[in-house]
Amino acid sequence: MLSPEVSEYYRRGGERHRLAAGQGRLEFLRTWDVLTRVLPAAPADVLDVGGATGVYAGPLTDAGYRVRVVDPLPEHVAQAATLPGVTAVPGDARALPAADHSVDAVLLLGPLYHLPERTDRVAAWREAARVVRPGGVVVGATISRFASLFDGFVKDHFDDARYRPLVESAVADGVHRNTDTDRTWFTTAYFHHPDEMAGEATEAGLVVRRVVAVEGPLWLTGPRLPEILASPELTDLLLEMMRAVEDEPSLLGASNHLLTVAHSPSHTPRG
Repeated sequence: MLSPEVSEYYRRGGERHRLAAGQGRLEFLRTWDVLTRVLPAAPADVLDVGGATGVYAGPLTDAGYRVRVVDPLPEHVAQAATLPGVTAVPGDARALPAADHSVDAVLLLGPLYHLPERTDRVAAWREAARVVRPGGVVVGATISRFASLFDGFVKDHFDDARYRPLVESAVADGVHRNTDTDRTWFTTAYFHHPDEMAGEATEAGLVVRRVVAVEGPLWLTGPRLPEILASPELTDLLLEMMRAVEDEPSLLGASNHLLTVAHSPSHTPRG
């Protein structure tokens, strides 16, 4: 289950409104854009692992999918269960409460960066491979190895002398160690190097199709980003341009988040 500092971070609402504006809004729009292109057509059964309060489960249900959220925090489960059409249960990504080959797609948009040990991350991928139907899609989200370094300059976190050791640790071994719950920075997490994710999913028995940048370097535009996202025309242009370069290897490390798109062996799904 989650470590104490991670549980406390979410219980005090660390992610409650993060995806509503700025960098978080860009993350949501780009993740949604990728999902609409790689998920099987609705209606289909989607297991949203680490789905928190249902930020993606709600829109997916509205789009016609049958969505079940699995999350380790009871507070998240209770809130997700209030969404129309969404079911939610407590559970661990490494031991999913789901039968073999019982869903058409699995989303791992929350758990992978909260599993600092590689064996645990592979276990989460392997559980996704177990419950997804042959040919089904598995999408995993990870945080870039260099996210805290860039974020420190965008948000002036380096003004606090305690921040630099967090960055140096993350760049060195991927572990962002933030055990002080009074800090507003992101909680303890594992930050992947762009070359790592495919190997973990492959070891779990999945076939990796793509690793894509979510925000690319556009999240570094700082105060300009809300202006872009406030314009429907510029937002559409941003999404169109990012689609064109989302799997460009030289840009992956500059993205805050990455998505690994894989499928269970059988046939090649859509997208």
